Amino acid sequence: MESYVELRHISKSFGRVKALDDASLSCSQGEVLAIVGDNGAGKSTLIKILTGEFQPDSGEIRIGGRSFTHLTIRQALAEGISCVYQDLALGDTLNVAQNIFLGKELTRHGLLLRKEMERESAALLERLKIDIPDPRVPVAALSGGQRQGVAVARLVNRGGSILIFDEPTAAMGLTEAGRTLALLRELADQGLTVIIICHNLAQVYQIADRIAVMRHGKVMREDQASKISQQDIVAILSSALLDETEGGKHAETL
Repeated sequence: MESYVELRHISKSFGRVKALDDASLSCSQGEVLAIVGDNGAGKSTLIKILTGEFQPDSGEIRIGGRSFTHLTIRQALAEGISCVYQDLALGDTLNVAQNIFLGKELTRHGLLLRKEMERESAALLERLKIDIPDPRVPVAALSGGQRQGVAVARLVNRGGSILIFDEPTAAMGLTEAGRTLALLRELADQGLTVIIICHNLAQVYQIADRIAVMRHGKVMREDQASKISQQDIVAILSSALLDETEGGKHAETL
């Protein structure tokens, strides 16, 4: 399968701290890529370079065959790159439809088209198989998994085609986490590119097509999930822990 998103030989330092060291990874359309690694491995820095929040010191970013030395936030959005962070950034005082259209409200002659936004929101939720029957419900009344669904629907409504999730099931129970993972799998099955940062290896293996293991700012291994075992990942991360006990140093989480 041809890669749609590629980060090639990315390096990034913050003063004397080398957060990324010649890191490379790739992801295709219709695929879930899981990035795993201990705190300080460089996962967040790599993602923030892809979303345009940080600029790399060196390396190349390729999106759909187009090459960039770096992306601005505006360019990343134009390329369809969006990230859902753990706080989700939802408006609790707004309903589902208002959150989905936040910043892209439908208007005519200066008037807000509430009914049309509600209809389009309901259709989008149904297409994404997000279980929220009424888009007029306040977001504050939703479960954790439903809130994650609203955040996803908002990104898709904004034209997002490369969706990044930072610990998407954090603080969720088993049922809610299962629903969220099913949603992410559904997004990939519909042709979107899905990248997740996740510490829960059992959940990673539920949905990931490919896994990238990071350590000390490097991508130590990237492979199909079927070709890299949990024992392989633990071995890589355990060797990183051993390095630390022997005096090795790595970057703080950035």
